[in-house]
Amino acid sequence: MNNKFSIGVVFLFFIFFSCASTGQGPYPFNNPELSLEERVDDLVSLMTLEEKASQMVNSSVAIPRLGVPEYDWWNEALHGLARSGEATVFPQAIGMGATFDKDLVFQVASTISDEARANYNAALAKGYRLKYSGLTFWTPNVNIFRDPRWGRGQETYGEDPYLMGIMGSAFVKGLQGDDPRYLKTAACAKHFAVHSGPEEFRHEFNAIATKQDMFETYLPAFKTLVDAGVESIMGAYNRTNGELCNAHDYLMNDLLRGEWGFEGHYLTDCGALIDFYDGHNVVKDSIEAAALAVKYEVNLNCGDVYLNIPKAVEKGLITEADVDKALIPLLKTRFKLGLFDPAGMSPYDEITYETVSLQENRKLSYEAALKSLVLLKNDNVLPLKNDLHHYFITGPNASNLEAMLGNYYGVNSSIVTVVEGIASRVEHGSQVRYRMGALLDRTNKNPIDWASTIAQSTAATIVVLGVNGLIEGEEGAAIASSTYGDVLDYSIPQNQLEYLERLNMGHDNPIISVIIGGSPVNLTRVHELSDAVIMAWYPGQEGGNAIADVLFGNASPSGKLPLTFPKSLDQIPEYDDYSMQGRTYRYMKEEPMYPFGFGLSYTKVRYNSIELLNTSQDEPIKAKVSLTNTGELETDEVVQLYISYEKIANKKNGFPQYSLKGFDRVNLKPGETKELVIEVDREELKLYDSEGVKVMPEGQILIYASGSLPIDRSIELGASKWVKAKL
Repeated sequence: MNNKFSIGVVFLFFIFFSCASTGQGPYPFNNPELSLEERVDDLVSLMTLEEKASQMVNSSVAIPRLGVPEYDWWNEALHGLARSGEATVFPQAIGMGATFDKDLVFQVASTISDEARANYNAALAKGYRLKYSGLTFWTPNVNIFRDPRWGRGQETYGEDPYLMGIMGSAFVKGLQGDDPRYLKTAACAKHFAVHSGPEEFRHEFNAIATKQDMFETYLPAFKTLVDAGVESIMGAYNRTNGELCNAHDYLMNDLLRGEWGFEGHYLTDCGALIDFYDGHNVVKDSIEAAALAVKYEVNLNCGDVYLNIPKAVEKGLITEADVDKALIPLLKTRFKLGLFDPAGMSPYDEITYETVSLQENRKLSYEAALKSLVLLKNDNVLPLKNDLHHYFITGPNASNLEAMLGNYYGVNSSIVTVVEGIASRVEHGSQVRYRMGALLDRTNKNPIDWASTIAQSTAATIVVLGVNGLIEGEEGAAIASSTYGDVLDYSIPQNQLEYLERLNMGHDNPIISVIIGGSPVNLTRVHELSDAVIMAWYPGQEGGNAIADVLFGNASPSGKLPLTFPKSLDQIPEYDDYSMQGRTYRYMKEEPMYPFGFGLSYTKVRYNSIELLNTSQDEPIKAKVSLTNTGELETDEVVQLYISYEKIANKKNGFPQYSLKGFDRVNLKPGETKELVIEVDREELKLYDSEGVKVMPEGQILIYASGSLPIDRSIELGASKWVKAKL
């Protein structure tokens, strides 16, 4: 080869590599002065069909001749930057739901996106463009946690569509930032639209939901996130009402892009296009699968089925114009992230790695963990003094790192387990002993039990029970599960209950049970055998410290249940039945073990009154609520506003019995009275009928303000009495 020619090739390669690295180049799409549409159209016009297909899979390869760098779209940030180096680990999403604190969720997401940008900038400086290093995050999960058996329900904010929408939109805004031109990161609402198990059959299942259930329960959170500007939507693996969620004319075209006006990009869950022909069996092969998805403007394929796009065009199944239409929204996201602009143009280019795992971030993780803890029972044993003679910490999750994490997690150099948290809070001179005592989900092989008898001589036993991500979660992650990550028996493992029974023998010393897990479980026996019960979820890196501070009274518990705990599975429909009747607090007529919104504190809050300040038909309702801390300890109270209707309770109209329509978190010092105003939009008073049409039910509207679902069971468990107004 001619030396001059070789030098020229090397020089051109260097130029294009530099362009890919800096966002500068000779083409119009490199010009930041042009409009977004002009830049995207130019880039699409320069690509070959094969190059277009290569950009529509999650592992998008580089196009050196155009200076387009490689980019992997797949990244996770459910409760902290996941799978990509050191990051702050916040409580699992279900724990965040238990905080009922949208401002906190926004702060958490903002911190996550700061750390994500810092990690991305550091990786790019080293030339790393790996999976899980990008800026497109496939979170949050806003599927309704309709059934406690769903192992992935932990990824959601609970069972209520209003709560889900408020928390999810706060998370989206925190991830994406507020710059008028650039996204800090791109969020994704998943899994559109009806998807919550069974996990084992998700690649072939058809979720059947009525129009009423669709609009009243399954769709509202997605609509809220679209209104909040979420950049992408992920389709579910399953079918909904007979149509593929990644090829659903009504959901994707009429509703999402039509009525809702969504303009971002739509992507598949990983491997979902394979299900088109090997699961749902609606097409015969990968070429037809690629063509069908492109027709429905699925913009991004997590997988490699879209590499068959050129073959689909060649066979006449789709046109190149169809491909262009599907590619354009995807490229817009990359431009909005600043990936084709000169370094330094985006304000987020300046975020450095020093922002990762700052002390402030650790404090925020602690605050989130503290606010997520739900006190379910307390027979006057908590808070404990921290200078008693002897504490016994035991149970399979007491020192278990997995118990802090849940699924889709990151790593941190200092994750505090329950044992570590308690040990750090106990005064010198007091004795702290630890034994696991019981295995997670199977009987001890050795019949000799040295652990349970220790409880007979201690001032207090703290037993940390429950499950972890090895038992519940996604099908491939829950490696100790024989049911693909779902929890089908709805109970604490039997061997743990037997251990708790042995801990109770021969003494009256207090036993405090701390429950780890992401799903409701049958805690009837735990409640009976324990003097206090705390639901701790998967509390993140500061979970051990937060639990210890609640145990010793350094803080009062203030979390509330974001879902219903039934007494048994006999109280709810079959798992694969997607009808909402009989499910969640909104439709369940049976008395639950623990109601939605329930959670105790170390003091008593009295609800004094509720007054409706505005009854005009044209403006939002303003409910002024007065409440008083009648106890001797400071606490946070989550004030919840529920709507009900006098004439619907006994009618078979499918309407919910109660609906959460507002909430706020307020701090109350001992003896303090506060008033707060919660607004409810008039449109929120309407309900969907059997045809999916919004109607105003007959009869007076009842508006409750309370610290839990306003039912007798809440009062029985120790919650404050509610106040009620009629509209």
